Amino acid sequence: MPTTDFHPLKKMTTHLDDQGIAQYQLITANGLLAMNKLIGSPLTLIFNNHIACQHCGRKTKKSYSQGFCFPCMQKLAQCDMCIMKPEQCHFDSGTCREPEWGEQHCMVDHYVYLANTSGLKVGITRHTQLPTRWIDQGATQALPIFKVNTRFQSGLVEIALAEFIADKTNWRAMLKGNNDAIDLTQLADELKPQIAKKLDQLRLKFGEQAITELNEAVTNIQYPVLAFPTKISSHNFDKSAIVSGVLQGIKGQYLLFDTGVINIRKFTSYYVSIDYTENNETVL
Repeated sequence: MPTTDFHPLKKMTTHLDDQGIAQYQLITANGLLAMNKLIGSPLTLIFNNHIACQHCGRKTKKSYSQGFCFPCMQKLAQCDMCIMKPEQCHFDSGTCREPEWGEQHCMVDHYVYLANTSGLKVGITRHTQLPTRWIDQGATQALPIFKVNTRFQSGLVEIALAEFIADKTNWRAMLKGNNDAIDLTQLADELKPQIAKKLDQLRLKFGEQAITELNEAVTNIQYPVLAFPTKISSHNFDKSAIVSGVLQGIKGQYLLFDTGVINIRKFTSYYVSIDYTENNETVL
């Protein structure tokens, strides 16, 4: 059974293979660990009670904004409230915490999309984050419907659509199984006329080229899961330093054990070692 050295957790890297299956890699001290091949085998994560800010490296008793110390959480643009609520972007007001970071991450093309996670939802992401964003949310289907020039504008379009559909994922429902397929293309055709007036107002304000209607194909995503939990029980390193069990699957950024689930992204910057057994017979 291989064991890795202690290393700060980061969200798993992902990609879709040729069969549309989400492939996961966990960043460890020994390099990238392919997680799909561990499904069906025992896996243990051990937290050594050390958390270090992913930005400055300062030791911190508590992780803020998924991996930062309190001072960095207060000063970094990526920890500002507008990251969660892009419609509150204040870059144009000259008050961005880090204007250069904002130029690179917010003042660039974004997509507004429909997804099937715990049900139909609307979301936004940078143009460079597809299909990563969809995998991180546990979406089984996704469809980009608008391309916009900035994060702020994508937030305004998202708000318009959120009057008719959800803009959040129920993570417990998402982890209990895959929803029935939804005709996202038809739903997009039904939703677009309902926000047409709002889109006209936004184009009048930001320019005709600010919002582009898309005609894309639906992306279907499969997850490497042998069995979904019937009851959701969450592991928490703040309460127990050891998370162990048979890895039953992965969906979103959650590892699904037979003993409970854990959100890897939630514990960013927690120093963890990993004991695992490779199951070469499991193919997902």
